[in-house]
Amino acid sequence: MDTIQLHDIRAYGYSGALPEENVLGQWFRVDLTLWLDLAPAGATDDLSATCDYRNAIAAIHALIAKTPFKLIETLASEIAKAVLRTDDRLHQVRVKLTKVAPPIPEFTGQISVEITRDRSHLQQPTPRSLPCP
Repeated sequence: MDTIQLHDIRAYGYSGALPEENVLGQWFRVDLTLWLDLAPAGATDDLSATCDYRNAIAAIHALIAKTPFKLIETLASEIAKAVLRTDDRLHQVRVKLTKVAPPIPEFTGQISVEITRDRSHLQQPTPRSLPCP
């Protein structure tokens, strides 16, 4: 199976277990891998024969900005569902979600989760999100 890879999609959002994350917000970075058959696009040079990844980027920005969760695991899972919904040709997606500067004292690193989901994941219920600030 072929892939399209998108790196360093950045969005500001309010997800996190700590109260300051829900009020002040923080930057998130997403790296995305999309699995689909790229042979039709390669043979035709036609955008309609492939996934228009601008839709995936827009879905990621909207979800991070408008739908906060306590856990980045939940946010990553919801990003995977949102991206899978953007194009029926997508077989599966990999989402690497990173908190760029988590508010943890004496920690200057980053925190990431990475998940891979296929279309069967779309059947799982969406957890209740936090109120948006």
